[in-house]
Amino acid sequence: MIRIGVAGYGYWGPNLVRNFAETPGAQVAAVADLDPRKLELVARRFPGVTTTTRYADLLADPSIDAIAVATPVHTHHDLGLAALRAGKHLWLEKPMTETAEQARLLVAEAAQSNRVLLVDHTFVYTGAVQRMGEIMRAGELGTIYYYDSTRVNLGLFQHDVSVIADLAVHDFAILDHLLGEHPVAVSASGVNHFSGTPENLAFITLYYDSGVIAHTNVSWLAPVKVRQILIGGSRKMIVYDDMEPSEKVKIYDKGISFTDDPQQIRELRVGYRSGDMWAPKLPTTEALQVEGRHFVECIESGRQPLTDGGLGLRVVELIEAATHSMRGRGEAVYVQRRSGDRRQSRAPRRSGDRGFEQRTAL
Repeated sequence: MIRIGVAGYGYWGPNLVRNFAETPGAQVAAVADLDPRKLELVARRFPGVTTTTRYADLLADPSIDAIAVATPVHTHHDLGLAALRAGKHLWLEKPMTETAEQARLLVAEAAQSNRVLLVDHTFVYTGAVQRMGEIMRAGELGTIYYYDSTRVNLGLFQHDVSVIADLAVHDFAILDHLLGEHPVAVSASGVNHFSGTPENLAFITLYYDSGVIAHTNVSWLAPVKVRQILIGGSRKMIVYDDMEPSEKVKIYDKGISFTDDPQQIRELRVGYRSGDMWAPKLPTTEALQVEGRHFVECIESGRQPLTDGGLGLRVVELIEAATHSMRGRGEAVYVQRRSGDRRQSRAPRRSGDRGFEQRTAL
């Protein structure tokens, strides 16, 4: 039985406690929060769970095997590092940390202490994203051309992170899972409409060596909630609408073809194909429940999580690159890859930085 302590019982903490309480092989041992009123809710709903206002109590409890941190992002590095150094496995909310350097330190500490580090990019565990990944890896879409996402609503304004770190992180993680490659460049534009708050609207474009171009529109200022992704391939295309109660993923046998045949060019060089649409059956298990079981299995087996610290680091790097670009009014920021790893990258550079390598692809 893996005993888990949860730090933070605000927005996401209650979901973690509920799911861990229902996860086979797991037990919620304790919940820590600075607000005693929130701990009273824990005591009423889960009378067998210990509550405390001291995070140190979770670290000092030898019966606790893992700690889930669901606190503001600026606390993730310090709380996560303390958990790993106390010998605990670690579950961290997204985004993993404020900076890529902090994320690298946590990845290194987890490796050194031989602890499991999972970053809670929940969308990766949804039946929709998992099924899309299977379809794309099987080659059913053909060559992938583009990824286009709209993720907007009249949202909950964050005081410590921008809309990129709040919403675009979902697309960054989904793209990493679906494409299996890290972008080479990022361009973003955004705006802060209210003084003293982070950017509340942004448009982000990511460029890949494979030729894929990805775009995401994120906003806290939309009159309706939209969660839609379009993926275009040379053979088929996908529409993923997370707001649909059923048939969230639809595969369209639609596309275009080009010809270089001189006989046909005069008539029509572009040919259009329109076939059937089908909606694959998707698992109905809550993604967070799937993720919780995966966390327990990784602890028991010693396997790396699907959304491990490496993924968390790559996402934070993209947040930094997009933020640099946004503050530079859309200036392209190039992300250098480490030798031998096609997805890892170093700190982003803008076009005005010394040693910047210009590319003509953009």
